[in-house]
Amino acid sequence: MSDKGALLREHYDLAPSLDLACEMQDTYDRMKRVVPLPDWAIHAPYVAAINRLKRERGAVILAHNYMTPEIYHGIADFVGDSLQLAVRATEVEAEVIVQCGVHFMAETSKILNPAKTVLIPDTEAGCSLASSITAEGVAAMRAQYPGAPVVSYVNTTAEVKAASDICCTSANALQIVDAMESDTVIMTPDQYLAQNVANASTKKVVFWPGSCIVHELYTAEDIRAYRDGHPGVAIIAHPECTPEVVAEADFTGSTSGILDWVARNRPAEAMLVTECSMASNIADALPDVAFSKPCNICPYMKKITLEKVLWSLHSMTTSVEIDAAVAVPARAAVQRMIDLSRRLGL
Repeated sequence: MSDKGALLREHYDLAPSLDLACEMQDTYDRMKRVVPLPDWAIHAPYVAAINRLKRERGAVILAHNYMTPEIYHGIADFVGDSLQLAVRATEVEAEVIVQCGVHFMAETSKILNPAKTVLIPDTEAGCSLASSITAEGVAAMRAQYPGAPVVSYVNTTAEVKAASDICCTSANALQIVDAMESDTVIMTPDQYLAQNVANASTKKVVFWPGSCIVHELYTAEDIRAYRDGHPGVAIIAHPECTPEVVAEADFTGSTSGILDWVARNRPAEAMLVTECSMASNIADALPDVAFSKPCNICPYMKKITLEKVLWSLHSMTTSVEIDAAVAVPARAAVQRMIDLSRRLGL
């Protein structure tokens, strides 16, 4: 038990409880296909305490699609991919936002809500993409390609956003790039997203050589071998995968696009070539779809746990702060993305 866990137990009854688990059956029904009842008996006291405390604090919880089911279904007020959560962050009226995701997501919420308290349950929840580039790296790309606009993935730090012209997500990257007036567009930091965009765009796309530690692990050979062993399986890939993997897939899209495609097409068997929790979080909503392994786990996303969420709300000590000199230009880049996405109907 952590020191924080021991302190929390002085204030909340967090002992596993089958009785409470049964009382919270409606919540459990959303995840029972992937969360065994004994595990739910462990989670339920935390879920109950968090939901009670967030009402007392006037807080909302934003959770990314890669969160574990007990967070995604148990405590989140809003769920989605990076674009959906960025938009939600501009719409919530609560004075406290708890970001169940990685650090750059909490920074984005703070950028868009400078007067609000934004909590990140684990400040060490980073991102391989965000850590792969700095504002100096953006400046170097600008020097190499004078006049080319910089489109930076939201999976970047506030400093990188501030050094960019506009942001994008995997859901709108192609449309954002196509909307740029220049024939050459700089994309940072995901090299594979940039290459996949370039394959679908008439623009010349130059890129920073970053990658996601989850999606770069998949190979085209792995995908072909899996398809050979599972005839008829629908293979759905995230655009952070290599172009070779994307070429093997039946559909490629952002996390929200993947969810929509599976819900609309209802394949008998689906392999999601992305982070593991995606399949878990939609399994109960789509009982007619068999979700196949393998999948890869994001170690950063999994740093966010119920205990850490409860601690952040209890202590109010895990807030994100951004210097105004960085926040203002970063906000402009994120807001340009949101405004352009709305104009394009995305």
